[in-house]
Amino acid sequence: MTDDLRPNPALLPAGLRDLLPPDAEIEARSVAAMMECFAGHGYQRVRPPLVEFEQSLLAGSGAAVAEQTFRLMDPDSQRMLGLRADTTPQVARIANTRLAAAPRPLRLSYAEHCLRVRGTQLAPDRQIAQTGIELIGSEQPEADAEIVLVGAEALAVVGLTDVSFDLTMPTMAALLLEGEPMSADRRAALAHALDRKDAAAVTALGGGIAEILVRLLLAAGEATPALAALAEVALPPEARMLADRLAAVVAAIRRRAPALRLTVDPVEFRGFRYHTGPCVTVYALGQQQELGRGGRYISGEREPATGLTLFPDAILGAASRPAPRPRLYVPLDTADAIAADFRQDGFATVAALGAAGEADAGLEAEARRLLCTHVLKDGTAVPLA
Repeated sequence: MTDDLRPNPALLPAGLRDLLPPDAEIEARSVAAMMECFAGHGYQRVRPPLVEFEQSLLAGSGAAVAEQTFRLMDPDSQRMLGLRADTTPQVARIANTRLAAAPRPLRLSYAEHCLRVRGTQLAPDRQIAQTGIELIGSEQPEADAEIVLVGAEALAVVGLTDVSFDLTMPTMAALLLEGEPMSADRRAALAHALDRKDAAAVTALGGGIAEILVRLLLAAGEATPALAALAEVALPPEARMLADRLAAVVAAIRRRAPALRLTVDPVEFRGFRYHTGPCVTVYALGQQQELGRGGRYISGEREPATGLTLFPDAILGAASRPAPRPRLYVPLDTADAIAADFRQDGFATVAALGAAGEADAGLEAEARRLLCTHVLKDGTAVPLA
């Protein structure tokens, strides 16, 4: 009977997985390199807790991830806790409480893990590594440009240079749809058509804004022609302000990185609902999985902020794999200073814990068994054939 079967200890809940050697080390080194890049641009690291009181975790921008948040009862305080589904709202809380008196703009960075109730078809993992930056207290286009430029540099540090930054204005579609009188069902169907880039359905459902929406759909593409096409669309004043802001951000990026690949999609609106201005999604060319996502939002009650979150799991899959660290088998009774010198030279030293045989063949066999690439002989790292 199946009830008598012993559970498989390697079986994990859906969307959760073990990260094994060498991937776990490669990811850790990539995160460290990106964090060092962020630090070089003045972003100071914070470490929010894994769980918070639900009331504070889901306040402000955190409300946008409420449906993705695991809850549990705190046996100490008897209050409900939430386990973070996204790090940005926590950083915003820190900025507006513990760091409320810090000079603005405030630059903060983080490297954390989140847990979400559900994965997606393209990203089924529910435990998600996040490495990111938040720039809080500036509403200038240069702030939005900075998170893109620093993000591009961080990706280049880990070997990802063939990337594209897709710039969007998620409030544009909502603004246009809310300004057109129509039923809630029709508005939902129209939003779905925009999401699917279905120009025929948008034409059928759009009513008085159908022409504008179709022209916005057709404007998507490489930044320069897309913005030129967007400039020709007769937008309402508020929507025109959004389009002009997007153009200002692109111009700020181009001034510092004219070769960076930028695309624009004026009616893309997927993602967290706390974004209020220009947003960005990062892709490796030829791949569908997002390397990162970010954009402008309100920190606390009214403070302007923008940020970018990179996803180390996706980066690990997209980047070229670095050469593995060579492993040196160190025989018993080798002086510690000798092994330390080899570690300084980039080797991982694997120390013998007992006699593996006095003959060279015994040492080499033990070294191979422990997945070493070299064995120490007469003070020299000898490669294993």
